[in-house]
Amino acid sequence: MLTLAELGNSRMLGRGAVESSLVSHLKKTPYTVSVVDLVHRPGEMREKVLDISEPEGFGNAVIGVKQGSNVHIDVRLESLHDGILVSGTVDVDAEGECVRCLTDVSLPVEVEFQELFAYSEDEAFDYTVHEDHVDLEPVVRDAVVLALPFQPVCQADCLGLCPQCGVRLLDNPGHQHEAPVDPRWAALAGLDAEVPQDDTEKR
Repeated sequence: MLTLAELGNSRMLGRGAVESSLVSHLKKTPYTVSVVDLVHRPGEMREKVLDISEPEGFGNAVIGVKQGSNVHIDVRLESLHDGILVSGTVDVDAEGECVRCLTDVSLPVEVEFQELFAYSEDEAFDYTVHEDHVDLEPVVRDAVVLALPFQPVCQADCLGLCPQCGVRLLDNPGHQHEAPVDPRWAALAGLDAEVPQDDTEKR
């Protein structure tokens, strides 16, 4: 709480001095965008370009955006009566493994998103404007993860790996193995060699 002397000094310095004494609870990330020039100004619009080095990485079990990957975002911010409408396009490369042959896979991902960041913290809205900022991180992550394939392949006709020796079949187009001998007939395989020569001639 401000003392009378401090309050008097704050009033003398103006409104900005009082506001500077307030503690901000905003946790900024590379995805945090200021909308201070748009708040409660319906009809106003701004466009921004963000190039972000992904701080943590995200994705599904087999493919995702790695930590340090460049995430390019073209975003449009529109002021409405009830909040800020955020529309954008995300371009990023996802990396993982081919589910058939296990080689490294890099896939370009381009996905669009649109969300309303409301002024009110009503349960009907998933996202809100917080201290004149919007945090695009959860929106971008959700959009990209939903666009990732659950079974990425290095190419559509990937043949996978040989089930017997594990060699990549696309690298060895003529690869094959002798048909395995049925164990029920394996005992008869050497009978001809065991038959005496005299018995063979008599037949």
